[in-house]
Amino acid sequence: MTNDKGILIKNIYYMLTYAFQTLRRSDFDTVAAEKFENIHDLFAAILGKGVAYQLKQGLYKEYILQTEERTALRGKLKLQETMKNRIRQRQKLFCEYDELSENNLLNQILKTTMLILLHHGNVKPQRKALLKKNLLLFENVDTISIKQVRWEKLRYQRNNQNYRMLINICYLVADGLLLSTEKGEVKLAEFLDEQAMYRLYEKFILEYYRYHHPEYRANPDVIPWNVDDGVTAHLPNMNTDITLKSGEKTLIIDAKYYAHTMQTVYDIEKIRSDHLYQMFAYVKNLDKKNTGTVAGMILYAKTQEEIIPGNRYVMGGNIIWVRTLDLNQPFTQIAGQLEKIAEDYFGENVMEQNADSIIRR
Repeated sequence: MTNDKGILIKNIYYMLTYAFQTLRRSDFDTVAAEKFENIHDLFAAILGKGVAYQLKQGLYKEYILQTEERTALRGKLKLQETMKNRIRQRQKLFCEYDELSENNLLNQILKTTMLILLHHGNVKPQRKALLKKNLLLFENVDTISIKQVRWEKLRYQRNNQNYRMLINICYLVADGLLLSTEKGEVKLAEFLDEQAMYRLYEKFILEYYRYHHPEYRANPDVIPWNVDDGVTAHLPNMNTDITLKSGEKTLIIDAKYYAHTMQTVYDIEKIRSDHLYQMFAYVKNLDKKNTGTVAGMILYAKTQEEIIPGNRYVMGGNIIWVRTLDLNQPFTQIAGQLEKIAEDYFGENVMEQNADSIIRR
């Protein structure tokens, strides 16, 4: 089954697999082999398996500040509150202390998201059964308002690194799937929204090249402005989505996920000017000596539009491509398109080199 942009649901799983390396663990093998009719069922399967694995390792705990009245001192004495108890002739000490607890924000996010998916009609019974089984071990964890979570404030360290992928799945559910009805109720949208898919699309392409082509040193990059007098005050940052490097060659890829790839100017379809100007600036500022060894590519996710960009321009000695990536294909064909991009610029037969590893995935 496909979503409204023509992306096979199964391919969203593969995109997640690259974006979140944890999905390569053997306990997710059954998820990879299954067919999914909708995005909710896919997320329920991933979250169910992932949380079950985490429960075997033990839920993450952190110190939570507790305050309570006690007959014996524990932690720090709250003098003002204790004096009030004495005035009221209550023989209780008001104490404040840290307690190691599983009732922390990360576990609260997991529990709340599992409950959201559990009550959705499109999640299959076997997936709901696993979610219910997991939830039995979240008895001491509170639910929260998922829409109030400040996702950018979440921090990971050695003891909770395994949560990163799970929380990102929860974020996709909350940010991309939750809609409020007129009555204030919460329901799940049919598919990931455009912004959520934009981020996933970009991360997928980056991690694909990192995994299959470490020799290209794929990374986001910061391009310095090529200014003559050294003055850069108030100039905006130039941050690339993906930069590939091989020898003296560099390819900058700007991943774009839009419902409409082209813009209409006086009834004529044209490439979006702001995207082209941005890529031109990236290429020319990075290629300071005009060597022609820096190229750029605006890579749109293919839509159902009649006119699909597939252009190659040479501007001031530098190549700039405008292409689309068709996600409505079996995954080996999607991988083939990404291999072709690298082959066209770096001139290597990378498709043959990586065919076996792509098929094994």
